[in-house]
Amino acid sequence: MRYSLLSASAAVLLSGLANAQTFTDCNPTEKTCPSDPALGGLQVTDFTAGKSDNWELADGTTLTYDNSLGAQFVISTKTNAPTISNSKYIFFGSIEVWARASPGTGIVSSFILESDDLDEIDWEWLGAYNNEVENNFFGKGNTTTYNRAEYPTVATPIDTFHNYTIDWTSERTIWYIDGAAVRTLKYDDALALGGKNYPQTPMKVKMGSWVGCADTAATTNPATQGTCEWAGGAADFTKGPFTFYVKNVTIQDYGCATEYTYGDLTGSYQSIKSTGGCSGGSSKSPSSSSGSSSSSSGSSSSASKTASGSSTLATTAVKPTGTGSSSNNSSGTATLSGLVAAATGTSNSSASGSASGSATGSAALAQASTSDAAPSKSKHQYGILDLSVMVLGLGLGYLVM
Repeated sequence: MRYSLLSASAAVLLSGLANAQTFTDCNPTEKTCPSDPALGGLQVTDFTAGKSDNWELADGTTLTYDNSLGAQFVISTKTNAPTISNSKYIFFGSIEVWARASPGTGIVSSFILESDDLDEIDWEWLGAYNNEVENNFFGKGNTTTYNRAEYPTVATPIDTFHNYTIDWTSERTIWYIDGAAVRTLKYDDALALGGKNYPQTPMKVKMGSWVGCADTAATTNPATQGTCEWAGGAADFTKGPFTFYVKNVTIQDYGCATEYTYGDLTGSYQSIKSTGGCSGGSSKSPSSSSGSSSSSSGSSSSASKTASGSSTLATTAVKPTGTGSSSNNSSGTATLSGLVAAATGTSNSSASGSASGSATGSAALAQASTSDAAPSKSKHQYGILDLSVMVLGLGLGYLVM
């Protein structure tokens, strides 16, 4: 169902919101319009903390705030249409809302994205149904057909807060409920007329509730009958008031700008010009992300080289020392060479003169660790010399005698 969040005064004048004539102050597909102020980063609004300057209230709108339920959009009469709009635009992005829909047959709660040239992406809840939510989209205000809506099931949306998310890019739009994707619309989808009617221009986030079917007379009025059927029937205000709750909203602008400008009258995303840098709480997100990627890439490269270097060091040095420290390796290898020279009778220059001292030390370690003969043999040789001296002494003594 087509709907634009109108001001309360406009709602009074256009009581038949069945046809939901979307309006815009300036349509950039018809003439040159002022640039749109860009969010250019991350914005988080916690309505449990009260009113936020990030949002503009439509004429006639009065909101109350609860420290556990958040912003309260209350409908008590058929002329009520409490509505708020974000003060900034996003050029593709992710929008998360924690919301609890309003009860009441004929009452509609809405969370939408809408652009100056009437592109639109919707979440809407009908108070007559406590087991589903509607998602929908429109391109360039095209209402020639109303066959784009889908109605995924959700557990008690009127009684329970749920997370409703729209992730919108130039390639596809995904609707999520509590983190689970329930619909994906691709740019070239047939319903989007191959991209012509795909929402693709800078949009504002808008939220509110409105009366879809004011009374029984509206159910038979040709101008409002269709909306009444869609809304489930006429509202009964004796059962009111009817309240739509929004706890918090998180908006991430995928664009990085202070302003978005239509470059021509096509309404194509390729024509949108972004000027200025990022702004907002995460103004550095896009560049930081890129920087982080580069940094990560650089770190990975560095880590890879370090790991490779460590691996090489380990191959050549760990065998003799059992440690991965290159400084210890050098010291350990030198010490080992000295020990090997003493044990094998080789000179220090022979042990240390090799370019691959560690490898040589490794081989020597195997020798030193598997044979105790060298030290024993050395002691044995000294024993023979001592014995010879003793025998010679005895022989000389015998001759003298």
